[in-house]
Amino acid sequence: MNLDFLIKYKMFYISGVANTLLLAIFAVFFGVILGVMLALMKISKKTILRAIATAYIEFLRGTPVIIQIYIIFYGLPRVIPLDLPDMVWGIIALSLNSGAYVAEIIRAGIQAVDKGQMEAARSIGMPFNMGMRYIVIPQAFKNILPALGNEFIVVVKESAIVSVVGITELMYRADTIRGITYQAFAPLMVAAVIYFIITFTLSRLLGIVERRMSASD
Repeated sequence: MNLDFLIKYKMFYISGVANTLLLAIFAVFFGVILGVMLALMKISKKTILRAIATAYIEFLRGTPVIIQIYIIFYGLPRVIPLDLPDMVWGIIALSLNSGAYVAEIIRAGIQAVDKGQMEAARSIGMPFNMGMRYIVIPQAFKNILPALGNEFIVVVKESAIVSVVGITELMYRADTIRGITYQAFAPLMVAAVIYFIITFTLSRLLGIVERRMSASD
């Protein structure tokens, strides 16, 4: 396998990795914010809030990511005339998708917290919202931190799909090099190895965090 192109196009890969990580970090960050809101809506006693959250989560989880990206990238700018960079549209698309999955993770984490915790918060005079914010949700996040780490790894891999709309992340850069060099195999294999190194490293770091959390318990 001829890897001579790496010397000339190494910056393509470096910028692709930077954009991939940028997409994943912001997508999970905003996905968590959206996920918290959806999770609270889904466990709410108000039927309309539960219905909205359930419909959103089921729709996003039940449709292909690529359709969601096309809708956000090509359709949404026609409805909301905002002149945003392509990267921002990519972050929006991945965040909306990630939020649906994170919502279920957070909902499970909240429901796993002992009900006595909220009762204790209420008994000392905390309103429900304050008890949820300061007592229940922090404990839930501790329980779901490994799952959120896995979601970040998934988003790193899934971010490759935004290359279809021209966002210059790692997969797009590798495909560009493939077109320039007329090499169909090597540029994509290099990208695959880089994705593996990123996800493998994140998995190992996540394992260390999990072990430390278990030890602290």
